[in-house]
Amino acid sequence: MAYLARPNSLSSSRAPYAQRSTNDPVTYKTAQSTVTCTYQAHITGFWRNVTVLWSKNLMNHSVTISIDSVERDHNYECKIDLKPWHFWAKKGYKTFEVDGNEIEAYWDLRSAKFSGGPEPCSDFYVALVSEEEVVLLIGDYKKKAYKRTKSRPALVDAMLFFKKEHVFGKKSFSTRARFDHKKREHDIVVESSTSSGHRDPEMWISIDGIVLIHVKNLQWKFRGNQTVVVNKQQVQVFWDVHSWLFCAPGSSYGLIIFKPGAPEADSDVEENSWCDAASDCSANSRYFSTQSYSKASHFCLSLYAWKIE
Repeated sequence: MAYLARPNSLSSSRAPYAQRSTNDPVTYKTAQSTVTCTYQAHITGFWRNVTVLWSKNLMNHSVTISIDSVERDHNYECKIDLKPWHFWAKKGYKTFEVDGNEIEAYWDLRSAKFSGGPEPCSDFYVALVSEEEVVLLIGDYKKKAYKRTKSRPALVDAMLFFKKEHVFGKKSFSTRARFDHKKREHDIVVESSTSSGHRDPEMWISIDGIVLIHVKNLQWKFRGNQTVVVNKQQVQVFWDVHSWLFCAPGSSYGLIIFKPGAPEADSDVEENSWCDAASDCSANSRYFSTQSYSKASHFCLSLYAWKIE
């Protein structure tokens, strides 16, 4: 295991939340949980990045779909407000244009089940249709989606290659991820004991109920990386939880990154692994190219864990 210095490349992703929280720490009342999923989908003749942002706070719950333009540095958005007091808003249909082409968005979240976050885990669908083809389908109500849209499945399924989640809690943070698009989703839980009452802070990272990483003496090992095996697949895990121990609650977050695949040679790990994982999950990653598409594209999950009282 290598313990690594904080890379400068993380500063840009931290900025929007850090600026807000410098003088106004996040609390349960102001916390806004978000899940950002980025897919590559074939739309109107191009492989495009489609970003789906699920967002929820005490007052609002929404999903925003953004599709990249291939002509210029621009994207097209379709926002859906899932207001809890308006049952009708949880099923609907919208159209919007992308580079002059009509895109149809369908959704049904009336029976959707949630596991604490803004993103539903079952009993729903969100579908994008272009030229009578379902180019992106999210959720498990696939038959209902095809029946309602009256459109054929895409020749090649859209691929999820990046997921970023902001979660809030005191000791425990959970999320879900599929490290291989052909296999099932995994339950991930990060737990910690970092309060002043604990003499030796610790952290546990579990996948499907099995503790795969246990970090003792967290005050000295708050940055590090380790490779674990999940269903015979190697997954690199990187963490930087400095803020949990040395910053005021709600003023910053701990970052845990999960990246399937074997690590590089040992000589390169200490200097490059954390930076490579962070850059692969950033908006400037080469995997975000609208012209490139590969079934072997590496998935990356970034979990931003905000510890609040």
